[in-house]
Amino acid sequence: MPFAQHYAEHIAHLESIYETALSASGAFDAVLLHSGSEHVYFADDQHPPFRANGHFNHWLPMNRPEQMVLVIPGERPVYFQVIPPDFWYEQHISLPDWVLEQFQLEALTSSREVSDQLAALQVRKGLNLSRIAFIGENCTFASAIGIAQEAQNPNQLVSHLDFHRACKTDYEVASIRKANRLAMIGHTAARKAFEAGGSEYEIHMAYLQACEILEEETPYTNIVALDEKAAILHYQNKRRSSGEHSQVLLIDAGCRVNSYCSDITRTSTREHTLPLFCDLVEAMEALQTHLVRSVRSGIPYPDIHSAAHEGITNILLGSGICNGSRDSLLAQKVSTLFMPHGVGHLLGIQVHDVGGRMKNIAGETLAPHSDYPSLRTTRMTEVGQVFTIEPGLYFIPVLLNPERGSARGKLINWELVDTLSPLGGIRIEDNVLVTDTGVENLTRVSI
Repeated sequence: MPFAQHYAEHIAHLESIYETALSASGAFDAVLLHSGSEHVYFADDQHPPFRANGHFNHWLPMNRPEQMVLVIPGERPVYFQVIPPDFWYEQHISLPDWVLEQFQLEALTSSREVSDQLAALQVRKGLNLSRIAFIGENCTFASAIGIAQEAQNPNQLVSHLDFHRACKTDYEVASIRKANRLAMIGHTAARKAFEAGGSEYEIHMAYLQACEILEEETPYTNIVALDEKAAILHYQNKRRSSGEHSQVLLIDAGCRVNSYCSDITRTSTREHTLPLFCDLVEAMEALQTHLVRSVRSGIPYPDIHSAAHEGITNILLGSGICNGSRDSLLAQKVSTLFMPHGVGHLLGIQVHDVGGRMKNIAGETLAPHSDYPSLRTTRMTEVGQVFTIEPGLYFIPVLLNPERGSARGKLINWELVDTLSPLGGIRIEDNVLVTDTGVENLTRVSI
């Protein structure tokens, strides 16, 4: 299996991190990771799609409720595999051998049976139940099996683990790389559906079919936006109306492999698209490529964000969307009206992975500059980090219209903005790995 060796090394790496984290805490000798529990919609008996706890997925690539991993330093991790005798739903759990061989498997018919397992460990190995930490969202379950409240998601331990999740092992990188390859198959199919005049719904379905996935298996709800809807950053609708006359497609969509995400955005145009907008897409592609190539270890991530705004300022001036001097545009932060989001975020088990604003394992954080409050990553770049680079340029009425009579509004060519607004906006997003020599773009074969 292609992941087998990397996964064994990954587990060994996690064992080392957990041993250090537990030792540093001084309060715990073991960790019980709980995948999570299913919930129901309000006043209903149907379940929303389940998503496992990220710390659990760090060890096990599966998305099932009520599963547990027990980590005791110096011992083989224990996987408590819970398969209830239920005739309503499929209960079979299938995991590859290269995963199972890293664990001691204990089969349970109910998650509550873990209490007996922990009690037996206490007798056989002297494991003190009061010194077992619990990580998971179902603290009611933790209390029910005898884990004290102060041992449930203890801040110092969780912060230590969150901080280290930013730097990926070879297994994690291989999973994200494969998730990128799979997603790009979907993006190619989506672009073809767009060129054929497909609706947002049809483009969305073309993506899912090409990737051979269900919608609930995507890392996040696909953004499939035609024309003016591309100006809605988290647009969620899928219009059924024909896209025959549409000029622009913005699709933000990814895939999962071994619980690891890809997160890719592409903006496409058609032959009848306004030429100026096509020029803007080309300029944004060049800017995004430049930003990716600038990535290296040891730089503050906000520097990449600042460089994105400088590049967008140049594009606004070069296209005639804005006028005046470059210095005046930067001083008045005009580019923030056209790119209100951060240039990227950490990526891994979660799309917006944990630890982006952390300064250290103690959990201290570094807030983004007040000019860029939505920037999700503020830490220094390190070898092994995986994050996105996704500059955007949008025509968002709720941001732009209030500026029509303002001082900085005088720097904007409103006639051109009104011409471009029906086309929504542009975003180009790749997933990149910081390496010893610079950067590897996991989304593109070469850059």
